Amino acid sequence: MIRLNENKEIVEAVREGLRRSGGYCPCRREKTEDTKCICTEFRKQMEDPDFEGYCHCYLYYKARD
Repeated sequence: MIRLNENKEIVEAVREGLRRSGGYCPCRREKTEDTKCICTEFRKQMEDPDFEGYCHCYLYYKARD
């Protein structure tokens, strides 16, 4: 299950960063397809049934399956 971070301030700050960056992770310098939200790093983590945690910028959280 994927959900937004429960901290609304973090969610708003990251979303504002996404708006300013054109949808690229505001926590990363490079703007590539790999850093477009939802980034490649987190998509791979989402595929792992044993992974539980936040994406790099703390916008999304994945609970274990």
